[in-house]
Amino acid sequence: MRLPNRLVCGPQSSMGDRPNSVGSLNVRGMHFLVVEDSWHVAKNMKETLERLGADVAGPAATAPEVPGLIAQHTPDIAFVDIKLREGELAYDLIDFLHERGIRVIIVSGYAVVPERIRNAAAIPKKRSAKLNY
Repeated sequence: MRLPNRLVCGPQSSMGDRPNSVGSLNVRGMHFLVVEDSWHVAKNMKETLERLGADVAGPAATAPEVPGLIAQHTPDIAFVDIKLREGELAYDLIDFLHERGIRVIIVSGYAVVPERIRNAAAIPKKRSAKLNY
């Protein structure tokens, strides 16, 4: 899966199109969906994307919430946790999103993303003994 060029981080280096440092993402005007059952993680993701100028649907804590959230604006990218509220797994939801042409980035605490999930990027959740609220 190839993400839009405007998602490349940081200023361009003199060595081509590779960034030479991490900077802000250019997501202004893009539509995102956040599917995450952990309230503090979902809130942080939504606020961060909105500060960068993105439109964000959600967060949704379960798969049945998603169709209503994407009915008016199809997201460019969906951030989806694999394990949702009450042990619900997001595999069918990820298939549903892919069938609609929505790119998916898995945000998970799992060390390895299950093979069943194809055509999705993955970002590991960092576990911390201390949470700042």
